[in-house]
Amino acid sequence: MKHLEEIKPVSTFENREDENFLQLDKELRFLSNKPIIYGANVDEDGLLEDNEYVKAVQKHAKEVGADVIKLCAKIEEELVQLEEDEAQEFLEELGIEESGLDKIIKTAFARLGLISYFTAGVKEVRAWTIHKGWKAPKAASVIHNDFEKGFIRAEVIAYEDFVKYGGEQGAKEAGKMRLEGKDYVVQDGDVMHFRFNV
Repeated sequence: MKHLEEIKPVSTFENREDENFLQLDKELRFLSNKPIIYGANVDEDGLLEDNEYVKAVQKHAKEVGADVIKLCAKIEEELVQLEEDEAQEFLEELGIEESGLDKIIKTAFARLGLISYFTAGVKEVRAWTIHKGWKAPKAASVIHNDFEKGFIRAEVIAYEDFVKYGGEQGAKEAGKMRLEGKDYVVQDGDVMHFRFNV
């Protein structure tokens, strides 16, 4: 109670592992105990150099263990109207590596402990979101429970190799496809085919 009366976020409370706190948090679901990402909306110049307001937000975020993403809403609006190659060229002209939206997505995934893997077929490529550290059978379960139950093996190509060698066939020919078993920990960006039998 004292911590909250001092207007401090629950995420900075020292005894968050205490059984009584855990029970209280389960009942009240403290919003300030959730991971936080602050979005600092700046003008174009503010993307390259931090102004006093961004510095104040960064200082506060550091004190409470949060992240800060700078973005310019005007530029983000323009980016969504451009083709991918035009958008990349526009960002390069501004001296920016990636859009604010991309930064928010990457930071949110990291804070939540999530990664993606891909399945690539003739007709479509799909991304599947899983928790970091999941093994192949558990990762396969997000497609269908039967994939986990009858898991035999996974054919895996690292994303970089998939792109570098022009897809699955090129990666196979270059010897970049691996067969992985039940203990394989899926990596972010893996391109996978599951073999299973039910």
